[in-house]
Amino acid sequence: MDEEYEGDGPRYGPASSVEAGTLRNALCGLNLLGDDPFLRGQAFNLAIVDQWLTGLEDGLLRRLFQEEQNVGPEAAFVSAQSQMWIFAAYELLRTWRQRAEDMRKWERSGGLETKLAALKQDCGFQHFGREIRAGQIESVLKDPGRVDAISDDLKRVHIPFTRIEAIRVLLAKHEVRRRRNSVALHPGYGRINQWCGALDYELEAGGVSLGMINRRDIAEELRALPGADVPDDDHLTSFDAFMRGPTEEEIADMKGMFDVAE
Repeated sequence: MDEEYEGDGPRYGPASSVEAGTLRNALCGLNLLGDDPFLRGQAFNLAIVDQWLTGLEDGLLRRLFQEEQNVGPEAAFVSAQSQMWIFAAYELLRTWRQRAEDMRKWERSGGLETKLAALKQDCGFQHFGREIRAGQIESVLKDPGRVDAISDDLKRVHIPFTRIEAIRVLLAKHEVRRRRNSVALHPGYGRINQWCGALDYELEAGGVSLGMINRRDIAEELRALPGADVPDDDHLTSFDAFMRGPTEEEIADMKGMFDVAE
């Protein structure tokens, strides 16, 4: 299993090639994440568990193919750990995105100095978290061009984060993303990916399949961030429309077309 696969399936590098440092460095390369030691620590944790889980996934696939026996217990464990990893990845990126969006908003509204003054107010003890936030604001005040770099990072992360958010909502809330009170089709059900051993989960929007996603896919997307091009607004708008899925009216129209064809 330790070779790249050819053919119709996705290509994954060998499990032995996954190093914790690659994912950690990719995440820490994001503006406002790498200069916060607490967020760096979360990125480090995510990367360590990613490396461990990649080995588990590879082992699961080996056993499935080589021993040809029931791998239900092992698959259940990999699925459980994978879901926890996805939740952790979502929370780290959600926290970073909020901070990045706030920084961009304050810079545009002229509110950076006000926020900095509030963070520097004496609270009676040394507050390391506030000091870190204040330092980040000071760095933007000294180099306003950093806001453009933050905006570029937000665009690079938009597609991976949206996909993570979609599967996180399905797994954790049993709902479809951005559809309050919806009911997911089969939340938590995963099948072993035949190329890397990760558990494939289906992304869906109102009964329409948006494709499959697994934990390894997410990790590979995040590892690729440093060299990723900045997508333009049209590309992101098109992606968002795809992730929303068709409306009920569009689904009805499609059904009508099939009825006419029959």
